[in-house]
Amino acid sequence: MKNREKAPSPTGDRRLPLSLHLEELRRRLTRAALGVLVATAVSFALTPRIFHLLLRPAGDIKPVFLDLTEMIGAYFQVAMLGGLVLAIPVILYEVVMFVAPGLTPRERRYLFWLLPSAAASFLVGAMFSYFVLLPPALRFLLTFGTDIATPQIRIGNYISVVTRLMLWTGLGFETPLVLFFLAKIGLVTYRGLSRFRRFAFIGAFVMGAIITPTFDPINQSLVAMPLILLYEIGIWLARLAAPARKPQPEETG
Repeated sequence: MKNREKAPSPTGDRRLPLSLHLEELRRRLTRAALGVLVATAVSFALTPRIFHLLLRPAGDIKPVFLDLTEMIGAYFQVAMLGGLVLAIPVILYEVVMFVAPGLTPRERRYLFWLLPSAAASFLVGAMFSYFVLLPPALRFLLTFGTDIATPQIRIGNYISVVTRLMLWTGLGFETPLVLFFLAKIGLVTYRGLSRFRRFAFIGAFVMGAIITPTFDPINQSLVAMPLILLYEIGIWLARLAAPARKPQPEETG
């Protein structure tokens, strides 16, 4: 069995007591929470602009609020979500600094490369949802049955639908990196992922039905097809992550 070459801890001892690990975790969580708090304060000042951005895919509608606390609840929800997005660099930094001392140099390189890529993938997925998925989905929801009833969209419901779609689409765009990492540590292989392809396709359409706020197959396909493409990219990355096979020595007679 190969020895894992671990990086020395900040104290010089590779085997730290559990109490020191917990203390280090507490410090990292505290710093991350402070980062989120400061970012939320900044986001709070920008919340009116964020509201306008979130409402833009719906066109010229002006949502309403029916409950006394609904608008202020939606306002704080947007501010906190904006704070989390702004604090992603701080959160990733604290995560990396907490787990890095216990990893081998190779694993640390993977980690430092993977986490920023994961943040970028999530951002790309959220932008894809905002620019590609939301306009047709909202157009369908706002025009369906308008000859029967007049739409009066509640601000709380609108924000929940929009942020949920952007969140799950952003997480879906993490699929290639997750498959690459699992293949790199030996939990999956690209051959196994290829054999699982048919079930992944079915799962993509199931996820499309769950994520999409509409029931029409067109909008569900707009979610499912990118998920299928991302799975195929994940298979390709898993193949790149597979360790090279050493040539077997020829048997001599």
